[in-house]
Amino acid sequence: MNHHRFVVLGDSCAEGLDDPYPDQRHYRGWADFVAARLAEGDPGFRYANLAVRGRRLDQIVPEQVPAATRLAPDLVALFGGGNDVMSRGWDARTVARRVDKAIRACTEIAPTVVTFTLSDISHRMPMGQRMRPRIVALNDAIREAAVSYGALLIDLWPDQAVTDSRYFGADRLHLSAHGHRRLAAYVLHALGHEPDPTWLAPLPGAAADGGWRADLHWLLREVLPVAVTRTRNRLIGRQPGDGFFPKRPDLLPITRDEAWAPGNA
Repeated sequence: MNHHRFVVLGDSCAEGLDDPYPDQRHYRGWADFVAARLAEGDPGFRYANLAVRGRRLDQIVPEQVPAATRLAPDLVALFGGGNDVMSRGWDARTVARRVDKAIRACTEIAPTVVTFTLSDISHRMPMGQRMRPRIVALNDAIREAAVSYGALLIDLWPDQAVTDSRYFGADRLHLSAHGHRRLAAYVLHALGHEPDPTWLAPLPGAAADGGWRADLHWLLREVLPVAVTRTRNRLIGRQPGDGFFPKRPDLLPITRDEAWAPGNA
């Protein structure tokens, strides 16, 4: 099935962190790569990305679904849930209801919906084991809702790329350029399109193991500043994502700078 109106919903993982364009002003990410591939040979193809970093599923549904509905997409991708996992007051049943509501809402506005589980962060974060049960619960809810509502599921949990740090950015949470290409390949396969084969090819050599010094650097440079910012924002009543806007709120054609090219690195 060919798709002509592609709309992406979600959080920073859908926006494209941590894969900046060469000008460093905007993020590219898997969704841009998918859109550029789908646009090949289709001058009428249009793409919008409504994702806002920091947003939870209970924010994505009321903020992004109505905007997506107005765009009348024939393909929707939803990547969210990571901020629910990291939020205070975690409750698995509450998040499962959010997942069900979000995926159902997407399937009500588009005939094809793609959604994603989260990968296992315990491989790359010293404190990842503490979050693992939450991610397992979230993923179980996503799998169940995908089956219930007929969404295409990109299951990242078993992907062995999680053991290679080169697929992730400095924060060890968001995908790097390599990771976004790999994810784009999975999405394109699910939609019946051939991606650049290099996107799924193993990276040469082995990732460097920085040991405890790398872990300490990550903690000081990546974790603590985020924790301080979130604490300060909570004290003043700001929600994660407040003040940020979708990078592509309207359905627009793919520009030359966004065009997909085999081997583009």
